[in-house]
Amino acid sequence: MTSTPVAERAPCAVPPPRDTPPRRLSSFLTAHPRTRLALLLSAPLFWLGVVYIVALVLLLVTAFWKVDAFTGEIVTEWTLDNIITVLTGALYQTVTLRTLGVALLVTLIDVLLALPIAFYMAKVASPRAQRILLIAVLMPLWASYLVKAYAWRSVLSQDGILEWMLAPLGLHTPGYGLTATIITLSYLWLPYVILPIYAGLERVPDSLLEASADLGGKTWRTLGSVVLPLVFPAIIAGTIFSFSLSLGDYITVNIVGGANQMLGNLVYTNVGAANNLPLAAAIALIPIVIIFGYLAIVRRTGALNNL
Repeated sequence: MTSTPVAERAPCAVPPPRDTPPRRLSSFLTAHPRTRLALLLSAPLFWLGVVYIVALVLLLVTAFWKVDAFTGEIVTEWTLDNIITVLTGALYQTVTLRTLGVALLVTLIDVLLALPIAFYMAKVASPRAQRILLIAVLMPLWASYLVKAYAWRSVLSQDGILEWMLAPLGLHTPGYGLTATIITLSYLWLPYVILPIYAGLERVPDSLLEASADLGGKTWRTLGSVVLPLVFPAIIAGTIFSFSLSLGDYITVNIVGGANQMLGNLVYTNVGAANNLPLAAAIALIPIVIIFGYLAIVRRTGALNNL
């Protein structure tokens, strides 16, 4: 029995897409990837330019103005009086050296604490312990800055837990002052130093450590000759955070610093109580110049690529 062939169906004609302005724009952006990238970056770059760069320019301009002694109003007349006062005044020189010393000590302490922690996380701990330690490092960042600073104020007080622990040993809490400021700032910025170093150590191949051991390299020789040169840019990247954040801090000093002042306190005082915004802007230029100088130095180490 012969079957009857089934007639083939004619294919349905698909109508061409409508030529609309959005379709033309999409086709244009597809053919011009650089234009697409420029449009994607335009909004964040505009925000960065307005909020950051324009603010710095206005700060620089304000430093060259002055305040009328009778009315307290800002007079937009160009003068170098504020810059000369900041550069030659004994108070500002002393506070600048104190601020710089505190920032350097905090950075050194954080690096010494972060190196063994980051090395254990990256090269010794199991994957599960690594995740737990990473969460433990990040957990302090979830708490408020003020809560952590006031917690250290309570710990370091004469009736705090540190005094209770040290009293049987014949020791006492350092109380409030520069020591308390350095301890508190070191605690606050430690996670920012651990994370870049940890990321840098993760990129160091384990085979290099094994090769060093096979060639007779001891632990300290391996750390100093193999690990440290490779992770040095990451260490410098971590110091950028601790150094810059300590240099501009003023809240911690107000909470645990006693009668000591740093550059941030002078800026805050001149903006608020003294109502001298031009002088405050001139003082604020000191940490800005220091930070830009520091960034210019560390740029040669490749540390900025680890941020």
